[in-house]
This record gives sequence, C-alpha cells and structure tokens, in this order.
Amino acid sequence: MTKTTLTLLRRTIVKGIAAAVLGASALSAPALAADKPAVIRIGSTAPGHLKFILERHNGTLAKEFEKDGIEVEFIAFTNGGSEATTALATGAVEVIYTGNNPALRVAAAGADVKAIGLSSFVKENGSAIIVRADSPIKTVSELKGKKVAYLSGTVRHSTFAKALKDAGLSLDDVESLNLAFDASGPALVRGDVDAVVESGDVAAKLVDTGQARVILDANSHPEWSAPFIISVNGEFARNHPDLVQRLLKVDIQTARWADAHPDETIKIFVDETKSSEKSVRQTYKSNVFYQDPKITPEALASLKGEEKFMTEAKLLKGSVDYDKWIDTSFLDAAYKDVDANQ
Repeated sequence: MTKTTLTLLRRTIVKGIAAAVLGASALSAPALAADKPAVIRIGSTAPGHLKFILERHNGTLAKEFEKDGIEVEFIAFTNGGSEATTALATGAVEVIYTGNNPALRVAAAGADVKAIGLSSFVKENGSAIIVRADSPIKTVSELKGKKVAYLSGTVRHSTFAKALKDAGLSLDDVESLNLAFDASGPALVRGDVDAVVESGDVAAKLVDTGQARVILDANSHPEWSAPFIISVNGEFARNHPDLVQRLLKVDIQTARWADAHPDETIKIFVDETKSSEKSVRQTYKSNVFYQDPKITPEALASLKGEEKFMTEAKLLKGSVDYDKWIDTSFLDAAYKDVDANQ
C-alpha cells in the first residue's frame, strides 16, 4: 500500500469515527448511492490472513470485478484487530478478515457489521510466548510481575490470558504493553520487555536467528483455538448483496485452490509476509489449510466458548446476538454458484 493510500485511509477512518460518534451515516452514503461502488476495500490484520494474501497475489478478486469497473483495494492493518474492526464499522473498509476476538468485540458492541464466513478454522492456536535467548525465564508462571508485550484486543491477548490462567495467574499479575511486533521484537532484543506474545510464524523471526526462545507454544493447546472471521459492513451488505455473494464465491474458490496447490500456497504466503517457512509449515501440517468459509456448528460452538472466556476474563463488554450477527445467506448463495459452475 502506498503512502498516499495509507494517508487517505487514515483520513477516512478518522472521518468515519467522527460520523459514528455523531450518529451520522453521511460518510458512506455517497459511495453507496450509486448502483455499484467505485472501489471495494478488503482489510485484514497484518501481515494478512492466508486467503487475503492469496487473493491479493493471484488477482482473483480484481479479475472478478474488473468487468464491473470496480477496483479492489487490499489494506493490512498493522495495529491489530481493533483498528481493523473500527475501520469496518465506520465504513472505511467494506470487508475485513480478523481473528475471533476483535470480531466478537465489535459484534458485542452492537456495531452494524455481519459475520458472513470463516477466514479460517485452523485446529491449532498458532500463538507463542517468547523471551530473550539468554533470559532466565523458563515458564509462564515466572512472568509474574514482568513486562509482556502484545497487541491488545487480538487473539494473542486472549491466548496469553488463557496461558496465565493455566499457570494460576491473570493479566493483573503482569505489566502489559500494547505493542505490535515491529516495536515489541526490538524491545525484547534490547531487554526493554521480558516477553512477547505473537503469532508463531512472526515470533519465529527472532527464534530462528537465535535471539529468542519459546516458553509456550500454544499449538500444544488446540482447545484454545477458535475460528477467524470474515465480516462485512452492514450497510454495504444491504446495498450490495450481489457483490458480497461474489466476494464469497472467490473466497470459496481460493480456499479450494490452496488445498489443490499446497506448495505454491505456502511459498506465496511466506514470500508475501516474510514469515518463517518452517513455522508456516508447522501451522499447516500435512498441507491442510482449513480455509473453508462455512460456519459449521463446531465453529459456532467454538465462538460461543471464546465469547464466554473473554467475558470471564473481562476482555469483552456486552454480549453477542448470534442470530443478528451471523448471516449465512450470502455464503449459501455463493456455494450454489460455485458448485453449479464446476
């Protein structure tokens, strides 16, 4: 994304937040007044969810809407899920790929957003807690009173809370610092923080170079996993249900393409995100990617379990109305379209 695009996006988000506070919908109205929007903005928490990366790299969404004269713009949010869902709720982006925690938060807050599919449901947590290679800390229980960096409102935040609970501690027992990895990683190496909670493939950048080591790999706790979500701005969905269906059609095709091209999928993801190939292959063992967007009963039960934990851990305000939040009509239509044209 260019500096100009980023500046425009930030301005749009600021304007959108102001409009939301005032109870106005003027920000998104001009773009939605026409039969078709000039651009569809797809967001993801950085460095990007797998299908987001594949669709951006392969140009599948751009090709889908090319004949309509609609531009597709991909935006990776570096400050976590809260930034991404704020952009979605205020109309700065139309569709977003995020972890379950930010998606549940925005739903519990009653924002005008819909969960329309799964970004993924990887049956491993994918997070890790790392310390400096020379740190005396060997267990999570030894983090009591220590400085720990992670992005607030993310899946890593929830994972860390679960790890602390498992060790008989809580978030109140540590000094939490809200930092993205581009700040937390160097801080760990300098010794300014005692530990960092990050996704495994990102944390591996320090582990593989011998600068850090893992004290907890959350992949050993599959029970902590919950699906990641594709959400859409409610007004956009009401005004352009056909476009939402077509977006999901491409999402289904991308999920199936990944399963059919595992080595190419991993190469693209590693190259685009600068992740550790070893860590990525560990996440997607046996070349299984878990990218099917269908919201299954198992996925729904997992989300409700995650909501319950977040509430108990005081990570969530309000409650989620699942009947209002989840809308599978677009995805059901997209599956029919894909399967009919195979």
